Amino acid sequence: MLYIAIALLCLLGALGLMMLGVGYPMAAIVAPETLMVVHLVAIGWLSLLLCGALFQFVPVLVARRLHSTALPLPTLLCLVVGLSLLLGGFRQLAVPTGPPWSLLPWGGALLVLGFALALYNLGRTLWAARPLTWPARFVTIGLASLVVAALLGLIFTLIFGGASASPAFAALTAQGLPLHVIAGLGGWLTFTAMGVSYRLLAMFMLAPELNGASTRWAFLLGVAALAVALAGGTVAIWSGIAPGWALLAAALLALGAFGCYGDDIIRLYRQRKRRVIELNSRMAGVALVHLAAAVLLAIVLVATDMLGHHIGALLFLIAFGWLTGLGLAKLYKIVAFLTWLECYGPVLGKVITPRVQDLVIEPRAIRWFWVYFAAVDATVLALFAAAPAVARSGVAAMLVATGAIVAELVRIRRLADVPRETRLPTGTRQPRLLVSTVKDA
Repeated sequence: MLYIAIALLCLLGALGLMMLGVGYPMAAIVAPETLMVVHLVAIGWLSLLLCGALFQFVPVLVARRLHSTALPLPTLLCLVVGLSLLLGGFRQLAVPTGPPWSLLPWGGALLVLGFALALYNLGRTLWAARPLTWPARFVTIGLASLVVAALLGLIFTLIFGGASASPAFAALTAQGLPLHVIAGLGGWLTFTAMGVSYRLLAMFMLAPELNGASTRWAFLLGVAALAVALAGGTVAIWSGIAPGWALLAAALLALGAFGCYGDDIIRLYRQRKRRVIELNSRMAGVALVHLAAAVLLAIVLVATDMLGHHIGALLFLIAFGWLTGLGLAKLYKIVAFLTWLECYGPVLGKVITPRVQDLVIEPRAIRWFWVYFAAVDATVLALFAAAPAVARSGVAAMLVATGAIVAELVRIRRLADVPRETRLPTGTRQPRLLVSTVKDA
C-alpha cells in the first residue's frame, strides 16, 4: 500500500505540474522541465506502481512465496530518494546558474540500485518457479527490459552530469533516447502490463487461462521486437549507423505482437463466465482500446512521416490512456481485494462478512473513470491541434478525476461504504491506510 500511495502522489504531482504549464506542451519535449514530468510519471507513478504490484502479484503468478519480504522497503527507499535526486538534477539543468556539481549521477546510481534490488527479489522468485507460465514469461522479459532502461538512464545521467566523457556513452546519449523510451515504456511497462493483464483479466472475469498459439506468438514477436530495437539499435549507434532500420523492423514485429495480444484479450472477454463485468474489467477494456488507438495512430504517423511532429501526443496517449488507465482500473479492484483479505480473511467462515464488492460503490466511481478517459482524449486532440491552453484544461480535468478516484481508494481502505452493522464483526480490525498486513494461512 505504501508503494501505491507514493505512486499516486507522484501521478497527482505530475498532472499538477502539467496543469500549471511545466514541461510539454509549454516547453520542448526534451527540455529539462519536461524530463522532470516524464520521469515523475514513468518512475514515480508507473514504475513504483508496477514494482509494488509485482511484489504482491508474482508470488500469485508462480504459486511461490516472494524470495524476500524484507527487500521491498529498502527498494522503495532507494527508488524514492533516487527519483528525488534525479528530479533535482533536471532542475539544475533548467537553471544553469546553479552549482557546478550535478545531482543526476547520484540519482541515476540510486535508481539503478533500487531497481537491482527489485530485480533480484523478483528474479529469484521467478527462477525458483521454472518452468514459467506465459504471463510469468512476459513479466520476465519486462524485467530484462528494465535492466536496459535503467542502464541507459544511468549512462545519460553520467554524461549530462559531467561524470563521464566516454565516447561510447556519449554516442548512446546522443542517439539512444528512442532506445531508452522503448526499453522503459515498451518493454518494462507495456510488456509487463500485458503479462499481468493476461492473468488479472482471467482471474477477475472467471475466464480460462490462455495458452494457445496467439499467446505464444504475442510473446515471441514482442521479444523479437525488443531484441531488434535494443540490441540492433545499440550496435548500429556504436557502428556509426543511424538506428532507424532497427526501429522500423522492431515496429513491424511489435505490430504483430499487439495483434496477437488483442486477439487474446477479445477471447478472454468472450469466454468469461462472469456475465456482469465489474468496473475494473470494464475500465481495463477502455484502456486496452486506447492501446489499440495508440498502435493505429503510430502506424498513421509513420506512414505520413509525421511521427517526429506528434511524438509527444502519441507518448501522452500511451502513458495516460493505456498505462495509467489500466493502472487506475486495476487498483480499484486490487485495493478492495487486499483490504477485504486483510480485514475479513482471518474470520472467514466464522462470522458473516461483507463481500469484496460491498467495499465499493461502482456507480459513483465509474463516473470519474469516464471523466478521466474523456479528459485524456480531449488532451491528446489538443496536443495534435497545437493548442496548449486547451491541453492544460484537459490535464486539469484529468487531475480532478484522478483525485476523485484516489478518494475512492481511500474510502475503500477506511471501509467507508460498508454498512455499519457488518463493517467490523468480532475478530476484525480497521485496516491501516498505508500498510497492508495479510498473514499467511
